[in-house]
Amino acid sequence: MTGIFITGTDTDVGKTIISAGISGVLQKRQYDVGVFKPMLSGVQRDHPSSDTRMLKEYSGTQLTYEEITPYSFKEPLAPFVAAKLENRVVELSDIIRHWENIKQKHKHFIVEGAGGIAVPMGEQYLVSDVIQALQLPIVIVARPNLGTLNHTFLTVQYAKSLGLEILGIIINGKSETGDVAEKTNPELMEALCGVPLLGVTPKLKQVSKEAVISMVEANVKMSKLENYLEGKR
Repeated sequence: MTGIFITGTDTDVGKTIISAGISGVLQKRQYDVGVFKPMLSGVQRDHPSSDTRMLKEYSGTQLTYEEITPYSFKEPLAPFVAAKLENRVVELSDIIRHWENIKQKHKHFIVEGAGGIAVPMGEQYLVSDVIQALQLPIVIVARPNLGTLNHTFLTVQYAKSLGLEILGIIINGKSETGDVAEKTNPELMEALCGVPLLGVTPKLKQVSKEAVISMVEANVKMSKLENYLEGKR
C-alpha cells in the first residue's frame, strides 16, 4: 500500500476538494484507490454535503462511511474540542487501529486531515502526529490570496522540523481575475518554501464530481503524485 496525506495551511482551504479530486482522477485512470478521513466534525458522515461522502463517491471505494471516517462529532470544531463536548475520548491508537483494518483493502490511499497540520485531534496529539503514525508523505493545500505566504511557510517549516516528507503544495481557489497577491504568490511561495508547487486550481462556480475531477486533471501535476504511488522517484 502507498498513500498520500492531504493537509492544509488552515481550515476551509479546500482540502476535501483536492483530496476527492485526486482520488477521482486516480480512479478514472484505473488506480485501485481508497480514502480515509479519521475524524469529521459538524455533519453526519452520509450527509450529501459531508467530506466523507464526497471522498467515497469520487474515489469509487467500497469502504463504508464508518470505515472511511470512524469518528464523527456534532459540533463544527477541532476534533478534540468537538469530542470533549460529547464526553468522548479518541486516542491516537484508536485511529491507528482503524487504519490497520482498512489499509490493505486498496493498493493506494488518499488520506485527509482536519483543518491545518497542527489542529488538535485528541488530548495529546495533533494532525501532525497522525501523519507521523501513518508514515505517509504530505501534500499541503494553501489559499491563493494575501496572507497565504506566511501560513504556508510556517506549515512547511513545521513539517520539515518533524522530518515529514513533503511532496508539494497545491494552491486552491484562485479567482478568475486574481489580484496582485494571487498572481505573484505561486512563484514566490515555491521559492520561499523550497517545496515543489504541484498546481494552482481555480475556484469553482459549481462543485460537481465531473467539474472537480476535470479541474484537478487540468491544473495539478498528477504525474508527480502517480510516480510516487508507483514507487518511481
